[in-house]
Amino acid sequence: MNGLENKYIIKNNKRLRYGYTTGSCAAGAARGAVRMLLSGESFSEVTLNTPKGITLTLALHDITRGENYVSCAVQKDAGDDPDTTNGILVYVKAEKFFSENTENSGTHPQIILDGGIGVGRVTKPGLSQKVGEAAINPVPKAMILREAEEAAQEYNYEGGLKLTVSVPEGEEIAKKTFNPRLGILGGISILGTSGIVEPMSEKALIESIHVEMKQHFCQGENYILVTPGNYGADYLREHMTIPFENNIKCSNYVGETIDMAIDMGVKGILFVAHIGKFVKVAAGIMNTHSHCADGRMEVLCASAIRAGGTLECAREILEAGTTDEALAVLERYGILKETMAIVMEKIQFYLNHRSYKQIVLGAVVFSNVYGLLGQTRDAKKLITEIKKQSEKL
Repeated sequence: MNGLENKYIIKNNKRLRYGYTTGSCAAGAARGAVRMLLSGESFSEVTLNTPKGITLTLALHDITRGENYVSCAVQKDAGDDPDTTNGILVYVKAEKFFSENTENSGTHPQIILDGGIGVGRVTKPGLSQKVGEAAINPVPKAMILREAEEAAQEYNYEGGLKLTVSVPEGEEIAKKTFNPRLGILGGISILGTSGIVEPMSEKALIESIHVEMKQHFCQGENYILVTPGNYGADYLREHMTIPFENNIKCSNYVGETIDMAIDMGVKGILFVAHIGKFVKVAAGIMNTHSHCADGRMEVLCASAIRAGGTLECAREILEAGTTDEALAVLERYGILKETMAIVMEKIQFYLNHRSYKQIVLGAVVFSNVYGLLGQTRDAKKLITEIKKQSEKL
Protein backbone atom coordinates (compact mmCIF):
# COMPACT_ATOMS: atom_id res chain seq x y z
CA MET A 1 0.00 0.00 0.00
CA ASN A 2 1.74 3.17 -1.16
CA GLY A 3 -1.13 5.68 -1.05
CA LEU A 4 -1.98 5.57 -4.75
CA GLU A 5 -4.33 2.58 -4.69
CA ASN A 6 -7.39 4.68 -5.53
CA LYS A 7 -5.64 7.20 -7.78
CA TYR A 8 -6.21 6.67 -11.49
CA ILE A 9 -7.53 8.23 -14.69
CA ILE A 10 -9.77 6.79 -17.37
CA LYS A 11 -8.25 7.04 -20.85
CA ASN A 12 -9.35 5.21 -23.99
CA ASN A 13 -11.78 3.22 -21.84
CA LYS A 14 -8.99 1.94 -19.60
CA ARG A 15 -8.27 2.59 -15.95
CA LEU A 16 -4.65 3.79 -15.65
CA ARG A 17 -2.82 3.90 -12.31
CA TYR A 18 -0.92 6.91 -11.00
CA GLY A 19 2.74 6.53 -10.01
CA TYR A 20 5.42 8.62 -8.34
CA THR A 21 8.45 10.46 -9.71
CA THR A 22 12.19 9.99 -9.33
CA GLY A 23 12.04 13.16 -7.23
CA SER A 24 9.70 11.46 -4.76
CA CYS A 25 11.96 8.41 -4.73
CA ALA A 26 14.98 10.55 -3.87
CA ALA A 27 13.10 12.54 -1.23
CA GLY A 28 11.81 9.36 0.42
CA ALA A 29 15.25 7.75 0.35
CA ALA A 30 16.75 10.92 1.84
CA ARG A 31 14.29 10.88 4.74
CA GLY A 32 14.94 7.20 5.36
CA ALA A 33 18.71 7.47 5.17
CA VAL A 34 18.91 10.50 7.48
CA ARG A 35 16.54 8.98 10.03
CA MET A 36 18.49 5.73 10.14
CA LEU A 37 21.83 7.58 10.28
CA LEU A 38 20.79 9.73 13.23
CA SER A 39 18.76 7.17 15.18
CA GLY A 40 20.85 4.07 14.67
CA GLU A 41 17.63 2.20 14.00
CA SER A 42 16.38 0.49 10.86
CA PHE A 43 13.16 1.39 9.06
CA SER A 44 11.37 -0.52 6.34
CA GLU A 45 9.38 2.43 4.99
CA VAL A 46 8.82 6.18 5.18
CA THR A 47 5.91 8.50 4.52
CA LEU A 48 6.25 11.41 2.14
CA ASN A 49 3.97 14.39 1.52
CA THR A 50 4.12 15.30 -2.18
CA PRO A 51 3.49 18.75 -3.72
CA LYS A 52 0.38 17.19 -5.31
CA GLY A 53 -1.08 16.82 -1.83
CA ILE A 54 -0.93 13.00 -1.93
CA THR A 55 0.83 11.23 0.94
CA LEU A 56 2.96 8.29 -0.13
CA THR A 57 4.20 5.33 1.87
CA LEU A 58 7.49 4.24 0.30
CA ALA A 59 9.37 1.01 1.04
CA LEU A 60 13.12 1.30 1.67
CA HIS A 61 15.45 -1.12 -0.12
CA ASP A 62 19.12 -2.14 -0.01
CA ILE A 63 19.98 -0.48 3.29
CA THR A 64 23.73 -0.29 3.97
CA ARG A 65 25.59 1.27 6.89
CA GLY A 66 29.09 2.56 7.47
CA GLU A 67 30.83 4.25 10.34
CA ASN A 68 29.50 7.66 9.36
CA TYR A 69 26.84 7.04 6.73
CA VAL A 70 23.67 5.21 5.76
CA SER A 71 22.49 4.50 2.23
CA CYS A 72 19.09 3.24 1.09
CA ALA A 73 16.91 3.23 -2.01
CA VAL A 74 13.31 3.68 -3.10
CA GLN A 75 12.02 1.86 -6.17
CA LYS A 76 10.35 3.96 -8.85
CA ASP A 77 6.75 3.07 -9.66
CA ALA A 78 5.49 4.94 -12.73
CA GLY A 79 2.02 3.45 -12.46
CA ASP A 80 0.66 2.77 -15.93
CA ASP A 81 2.76 5.48 -17.57
CA PRO A 82 5.24 4.19 -20.20
CA ASP A 83 8.24 5.55 -18.31
CA THR A 84 11.80 4.40 -19.04
CA THR A 85 12.69 4.81 -15.35
CA ASN A 86 9.93 2.51 -14.07
CA GLY A 87 11.27 -0.04 -11.58
CA ILE A 88 14.70 1.53 -11.06
CA LEU A 89 16.20 2.06 -7.62
CA VAL A 90 16.99 5.65 -6.62
CA TYR A 91 19.57 5.76 -3.82
CA VAL A 92 20.48 8.42 -1.31
CA LYS A 93 23.59 8.20 0.81
CA ALA A 94 23.46 10.36 3.94
CA GLU A 95 26.76 11.26 5.64
CA LYS A 96 27.59 13.32 8.70
CA PHE A 97 30.18 16.04 8.44
CA PHE A 98 31.31 18.80 10.74
CA SER A 99 32.55 22.15 9.49
CA GLU A 100 32.34 25.71 10.76
CA ASN A 101 31.84 26.94 7.20
CA THR A 102 29.37 24.51 5.73
CA GLU A 103 29.01 25.06 2.00
CA ASN A 104 25.41 25.90 1.16
CA SER A 105 23.98 24.24 -1.97
CA GLY A 106 20.34 24.40 -0.94
CA THR A 107 17.86 26.02 1.39
CA HIS A 108 19.34 24.55 4.58
CA PRO A 109 22.79 25.94 5.50
CA GLN A 110 24.10 22.61 6.80
CA ILE A 111 22.94 20.25 4.07
CA ILE A 112 24.92 19.61 0.91
CA LEU A 113 23.11 17.87 -1.93
CA ASP A 114 24.84 16.38 -4.95
CA GLY A 115 24.45 13.71 -7.59
CA GLY A 116 26.46 10.53 -7.81
CA ILE A 117 26.59 7.61 -10.24
CA GLY A 118 23.80 7.64 -12.82
CA VAL A 119 22.64 11.20 -12.11
CA GLY A 120 23.45 13.48 -15.03
CA ARG A 121 25.66 16.56 -15.00
CA VAL A 122 24.68 19.77 -16.76
CA THR A 123 27.18 20.79 -19.46
CA LYS A 124 25.23 23.51 -21.30
CA PRO A 125 23.54 26.71 -20.08
CA GLY A 126 19.80 27.31 -20.23
CA LEU A 127 18.59 24.74 -17.71
CA SER A 128 17.37 25.18 -14.14
CA GLN A 129 20.76 24.06 -12.86
CA LYS A 130 24.09 25.74 -13.52
CA VAL A 131 26.74 24.15 -15.71
CA GLY A 132 28.57 21.52 -13.65
CA GLU A 133 25.71 20.88 -11.25
CA ALA A 134 23.86 17.62 -10.86
CA ALA A 135 20.63 17.38 -12.87
CA ILE A 136 18.30 17.52 -9.88
CA ASN A 137 15.39 19.78 -10.78
CA PRO A 138 14.23 22.55 -8.41
CA VAL A 139 11.10 20.89 -6.98
CA PRO A 140 12.77 17.51 -6.26
CA LYS A 141 15.74 19.38 -4.81
CA ALA A 142 13.46 21.27 -2.43
CA MET A 143 11.65 18.04 -1.51
CA ILE A 144 14.91 16.21 -0.74
CA LEU A 145 16.27 19.05 1.41
CA ARG A 146 12.96 19.43 3.25
CA GLU A 147 12.77 15.73 4.10
CA ALA A 148 16.38 15.67 5.28
CA GLU A 149 15.91 18.79 7.37
CA GLU A 150 12.74 17.47 9.01
CA ALA A 151 14.50 14.19 9.83
CA ALA A 152 17.45 16.07 11.33
CA GLN A 153 15.12 18.19 13.48
CA GLU A 154 13.32 15.04 14.62
CA TYR A 155 16.57 13.91 16.27
CA ASN A 156 17.78 17.41 17.26
CA TYR A 157 20.80 17.07 15.01
CA GLU A 158 22.62 20.35 14.34
CA GLY A 159 25.67 19.14 12.45
CA GLY A 160 26.15 18.94 8.72
CA LEU A 161 24.74 16.40 6.30
CA LYS A 162 25.92 15.46 2.85
CA LEU A 163 23.33 13.78 0.62
CA THR A 164 24.34 12.00 -2.58
CA VAL A 165 21.64 10.83 -4.99
CA SER A 166 22.61 7.98 -7.31
CA VAL A 167 20.88 5.75 -9.83
CA PRO A 168 22.99 2.72 -10.84
CA GLU A 169 21.03 2.22 -14.08
CA GLY A 170 20.86 5.93 -14.85
CA GLU A 171 23.62 6.27 -17.41
CA GLU A 172 22.17 3.56 -19.64
CA ILE A 173 18.57 4.78 -19.26
CA ALA A 174 19.59 8.37 -20.08
CA LYS A 175 20.44 7.29 -23.64
CA LYS A 176 16.69 6.80 -24.21
CA THR A 177 15.77 10.26 -22.93
CA PHE A 178 16.15 13.90 -24.02
CA ASN A 179 19.17 14.33 -21.72
CA PRO A 180 21.96 13.93 -24.32
CA ARG A 181 20.22 16.55 -26.52
CA LEU A 182 20.06 18.91 -23.55
CA GLY A 183 23.73 18.49 -22.69
CA ILE A 184 23.01 16.49 -19.53
CA LEU A 185 25.68 13.79 -19.50
CA GLY A 186 26.33 10.71 -17.40
CA GLY A 187 22.82 9.87 -16.28
CA ILE A 188 19.19 10.76 -15.85
CA SER A 189 17.63 13.85 -14.31
CA ILE A 190 15.81 13.73 -10.99
CA LEU A 191 12.42 15.08 -12.01
CA GLY A 192 8.87 15.83 -10.94
CA THR A 193 6.99 19.06 -10.29
CA SER A 194 4.18 17.39 -8.34
CA GLY A 195 5.89 14.26 -7.03
CA ILE A 196 3.25 12.18 -8.81
CA VAL A 197 3.27 10.60 -12.28
CA GLU A 198 0.01 10.98 -14.15
CA PRO A 199 -0.31 8.11 -16.63
CA MET A 200 0.14 8.95 -20.31
CA SER A 201 0.89 12.51 -19.26
CA GLU A 202 1.00 14.97 -22.15
CA LYS A 203 2.05 17.65 -19.71
CA ALA A 204 5.38 15.93 -19.06
CA LEU A 205 6.21 15.69 -22.76
CA ILE A 206 5.25 19.30 -23.43
CA GLU A 207 7.40 20.38 -20.50
CA SER A 208 10.38 18.50 -21.98
CA ILE A 209 9.87 20.37 -25.27
CA HIS A 210 9.79 23.64 -23.32
CA VAL A 211 13.03 22.80 -21.51
CA GLU A 212 14.82 21.96 -24.75
CA MET A 213 13.54 25.08 -26.50
CA LYS A 214 14.59 27.27 -23.59
CA GLN A 215 18.08 25.85 -23.71
CA HIS A 216 18.43 26.57 -27.43
CA PHE A 217 17.05 30.09 -26.91
CA CYS A 218 19.43 30.81 -24.03
CA GLN A 219 22.31 29.73 -26.25
CA GLY A 220 21.41 32.50 -28.70
CA GLU A 221 19.09 30.66 -31.09
CA ASN A 222 16.33 33.14 -31.87
CA TYR A 223 15.16 31.05 -34.81
CA ILE A 224 14.26 27.51 -33.82
CA LEU A 225 14.34 24.42 -36.05
CA VAL A 226 11.57 21.95 -35.18
CA THR A 227 10.69 18.46 -36.43
CA PRO A 228 7.76 16.37 -35.22
CA GLY A 229 9.87 13.21 -35.07
CA ASN A 230 12.58 11.04 -36.58
CA TYR A 231 11.34 11.34 -40.17
CA GLY A 232 11.88 15.08 -40.08
CA ALA A 233 15.29 14.78 -38.45
CA ASP A 234 16.37 12.22 -41.07
CA TYR A 235 15.16 14.44 -43.91
CA LEU A 236 17.07 17.39 -42.47
CA ARG A 237 20.27 15.39 -42.25
CA GLU A 238 20.04 13.85 -45.71
CA HIS A 239 18.43 16.56 -47.86
CA MET A 240 18.90 20.01 -46.34
CA THR A 241 21.92 22.21 -45.73
CA ILE A 242 20.89 23.65 -42.37
CA PRO A 243 22.38 22.23 -39.13
CA PHE A 244 20.13 19.25 -38.45
CA GLU A 245 21.68 18.57 -35.03
CA ASN A 246 19.99 21.71 -33.67
CA ASN A 247 16.45 20.48 -34.29
CA ILE A 248 13.92 20.18 -31.49
CA LYS A 249 11.33 17.41 -31.66
CA CYS A 250 7.80 18.61 -30.95
CA SER A 251 5.98 15.29 -31.40
CA ASN A 252 2.32 16.08 -32.11
CA TYR A 253 2.29 19.38 -30.20
CA VAL A 254 2.53 21.96 -32.98
CA GLY A 255 0.25 24.48 -31.30
CA GLU A 256 1.86 24.23 -27.88
CA THR A 257 5.30 24.59 -29.45
CA ILE A 258 4.24 27.84 -31.12
CA ASP A 259 2.66 29.12 -27.89
CA MET A 260 5.80 28.41 -25.86
CA ALA A 261 8.04 30.06 -28.44
CA ILE A 262 5.97 33.26 -28.40
CA ASP A 263 6.01 33.37 -24.61
CA MET A 264 9.78 32.83 -24.59
CA GLY A 265 10.53 35.59 -27.11
CA VAL A 266 11.64 33.37 -29.99
CA LYS A 267 11.63 35.21 -33.33
CA GLY A 268 10.71 32.33 -35.61
CA ILE A 269 10.20 28.59 -36.06
CA LEU A 270 10.84 26.46 -39.12
CA PHE A 271 9.02 23.13 -39.07
CA VAL A 272 10.43 20.31 -41.20
CA ALA A 273 7.74 17.66 -41.31
CA HIS A 274 6.37 14.62 -43.11
CA ILE A 275 3.16 15.21 -45.07
CA GLY A 276 1.34 12.60 -42.98
CA LYS A 277 1.62 14.86 -39.93
CA PHE A 278 1.62 18.35 -41.34
CA VAL A 279 -1.20 18.06 -43.85
CA LYS A 280 -3.42 18.21 -40.77
CA VAL A 281 -2.09 21.68 -39.98
CA ALA A 282 -3.60 22.78 -43.31
CA ALA A 283 -6.97 22.20 -41.64
CA GLY A 284 -6.01 24.14 -38.51
CA ILE A 285 -5.35 20.96 -36.51
CA MET A 286 -2.57 21.86 -34.06
CA ASN A 287 -2.33 18.51 -32.26
CA THR A 288 -1.53 16.02 -35.01
CA HIS A 289 -2.10 12.83 -33.02
CA SER A 290 -4.61 10.54 -34.71
CA HIS A 291 -6.64 10.30 -31.51
CA CYS A 292 -7.27 14.06 -31.65
CA ALA A 293 -8.15 14.46 -35.32
CA ASP A 294 -7.39 13.17 -38.78
CA GLY A 295 -8.72 14.89 -41.89
CA ARG A 296 -5.66 14.06 -44.01
CA MET A 297 -7.56 12.78 -47.01
CA GLU A 298 -10.24 15.44 -46.68
CA VAL A 299 -7.63 18.20 -46.83
CA LEU A 300 -5.89 16.63 -49.81
CA CYS A 301 -9.23 16.05 -51.53
CA ALA A 302 -10.39 19.66 -51.06
CA SER A 303 -7.01 20.98 -52.19
CA ALA A 304 -7.08 18.72 -55.25
CA ILE A 305 -10.49 20.04 -56.26
CA ARG A 306 -9.22 23.61 -55.91
CA ALA A 307 -6.27 22.61 -58.11
CA GLY A 308 -8.64 21.41 -60.84
CA GLY A 309 -9.02 17.77 -59.88
CA THR A 310 -12.01 15.77 -61.08
CA LEU A 311 -14.71 14.11 -59.01
CA GLU A 312 -13.13 10.72 -59.69
CA CYS A 313 -9.73 12.02 -58.50
CA ALA A 314 -11.36 13.30 -55.32
CA ARG A 315 -13.08 9.96 -54.74
CA GLU A 316 -9.81 8.04 -55.11
CA ILE A 317 -8.05 10.35 -52.65
CA LEU A 318 -10.78 9.82 -50.06
CA GLU A 319 -10.43 6.06 -50.46
CA ALA A 320 -6.63 6.14 -49.96
CA GLY A 321 -5.28 4.63 -46.76
CA THR A 322 -2.09 6.66 -46.52
CA THR A 323 -0.89 10.05 -47.66
CA ASP A 324 1.61 8.41 -50.02
CA GLU A 325 -1.28 6.57 -51.70
CA ALA A 326 -3.11 9.88 -52.04
CA LEU A 327 0.01 11.52 -53.48
CA ALA A 328 0.20 8.74 -56.05
CA VAL A 329 -3.35 9.60 -57.11
CA LEU A 330 -2.46 13.28 -57.43
CA GLU A 331 0.62 12.46 -59.49
CA ARG A 332 -1.37 10.17 -61.76
CA TYR A 333 -3.89 12.96 -62.42
CA GLY A 334 -1.07 15.43 -63.03
CA ILE A 335 -1.94 17.87 -60.24
CA LEU A 336 0.49 16.95 -57.46
CA LYS A 337 2.49 20.19 -57.67
CA GLU A 338 -0.60 22.40 -57.86
CA THR A 339 -2.30 20.61 -54.97
CA MET A 340 0.77 20.87 -52.74
CA ALA A 341 1.01 24.61 -53.44
CA ILE A 342 -2.53 25.01 -52.10
CA VAL A 343 -1.73 22.84 -49.05
CA MET A 344 1.31 25.04 -48.33
CA GLU A 345 -0.86 28.17 -48.47
CA LYS A 346 -3.23 26.67 -45.92
CA ILE A 347 -0.43 25.54 -43.62
CA GLN A 348 1.03 29.04 -43.65
CA PHE A 349 -2.39 30.55 -42.98
CA TYR A 350 -3.08 28.37 -39.93
CA LEU A 351 0.43 28.72 -38.50
CA ASN A 352 -0.01 32.50 -38.63
CA HIS A 353 -3.52 32.18 -37.24
CA ARG A 354 -2.23 30.29 -34.21
CA SER A 355 0.49 32.86 -33.54
CA TYR A 356 -1.51 35.98 -34.48
CA LYS A 357 1.56 36.74 -36.63
CA GLN A 358 3.65 37.50 -33.54
CA ILE A 359 6.59 35.45 -34.84
CA VAL A 360 7.75 34.19 -38.24
CA LEU A 361 6.55 30.65 -38.92
CA GLY A 362 7.10 28.36 -41.84
CA ALA A 363 7.23 24.72 -42.90
CA VAL A 364 9.11 22.43 -45.26
CA VAL A 365 6.96 19.40 -46.07
CA PHE A 366 8.19 16.14 -47.60
CA SER A 367 7.27 12.54 -48.28
CA ASN A 368 9.60 9.56 -47.89
CA VAL A 369 8.46 8.42 -51.35
CA TYR A 370 8.13 11.70 -53.26
CA GLY A 371 10.76 13.80 -51.48
CA LEU A 372 10.22 17.56 -51.14
CA LEU A 373 6.57 18.43 -51.66
CA GLY A 374 6.73 22.12 -50.95
CA GLN A 375 7.49 24.88 -48.48
CA THR A 376 5.38 27.69 -47.14
CA ARG A 377 5.84 31.35 -48.01
CA ASP A 378 8.05 32.22 -45.03
CA ALA A 379 10.14 29.03 -45.02
CA LYS A 380 12.88 30.48 -47.25
CA LYS A 381 13.37 33.46 -44.92
CA LEU A 382 13.60 31.13 -41.92
CA ILE A 383 16.13 28.87 -43.63
CA THR A 384 18.30 31.93 -44.31
CA GLU A 385 18.04 33.17 -40.72
CA ILE A 386 18.85 29.74 -39.27
CA LYS A 387 21.96 29.46 -41.47
CA LYS A 388 23.14 32.96 -40.48
CA GLN A 389 22.48 32.20 -36.84
CA SER A 390 24.45 28.94 -37.04
CA GLU A 391 27.47 30.76 -38.49
CA LYS A 392 27.51 33.17 -35.55
CA LEU A 393 27.16 30.58 -32.78
